[in-house]
Amino acid sequence: MARFTFKAIGTSWVIDLYQQFDSEKESDIFEQIKKRIDAFDTTYSRFRPDSLVTDISKRAGKYTFPEDSKLLFETYYDLYTITNGHFTPLIGQLLVDAGYDAQYSLQQKKELSIPPQWEEVMEFNESTLSVKRPIQLDFGAAGKGYIIDLVGKVLEENEIHSYSINAGGDILYKNSDIKSEPIRTGLENPKNSEQIIGVCHLKNKSICGSAGNRRAWGNFTHIMNPHTLVSPKDITAVWVVADTALVADALTTCLFFVEAQTLLSIYIFEYVILYKDGSFQKSPQFPGELFTN
Repeated sequence: MARFTFKAIGTSWVIDLYQQFDSEKESDIFEQIKKRIDAFDTTYSRFRPDSLVTDISKRAGKYTFPEDSKLLFETYYDLYTITNGHFTPLIGQLLVDAGYDAQYSLQQKKELSIPPQWEEVMEFNESTLSVKRPIQLDFGAAGKGYIIDLVGKVLEENEIHSYSINAGGDILYKNSDIKSEPIRTGLENPKNSEQIIGVCHLKNKSICGSAGNRRAWGNFTHIMNPHTLVSPKDITAVWVVADTALVADALTTCLFFVEAQTLLSIYIFEYVILYKDGSFQKSPQFPGELFTN
């Protein structure tokens, strides 16, 4: 077994590989992982001055994205449509103006304005994004999930099919041994990070969570309603279990704005929604249990 622990894209990573390697192979795999994450960050991060997303915020034109961007953009567009624009990569300027900027000032800069509609400002075709004017994109609602999946792909290309990737509590666990047991992962209490309110039993799936307590300032959190320009208050946390981290990560944000049944019409997933008053909603087949009343 090998374990990699490091920090990247603003979070802590723990990657466990459930097989033996010699030190040279282990080092090579770790370098591949770091290069893959850095390449992703160089494309999608709005916090890096050298990223493609930062270039797009400065000038209109056509931009070529990596081939694997197609799935990310398709997922965003599908969820943008089904959530009536609540889930959108065009929320970047709203977050910046509210204070969630590259300097993490957490100070509102100006009066907030509703983000533009997708068709007004951009068009994506294959791997080319055409923007009609400079726009501040933000892929934070699904980007971490997607890079987790892409790191998993790096492992599988190296013939590693049993592994766990934990990036800041968002987890993808795969085990090719049919006799292996699920791993137990706690659902963090958003009011007390030292406590858990439940447990998920995870195997060959991903679990991602979203809560406003980690990035909160003033009346805002990193989760913002692009129509009302405020952060949701009634829901305190959401967890989603799905086949991929991309889907699990994206749906955690969507569930702050739309009913689960709306999303279940196009995705297969299980979920827990924790409300401000301590009550919760849990899908019937969620693989775990809650300790809260």
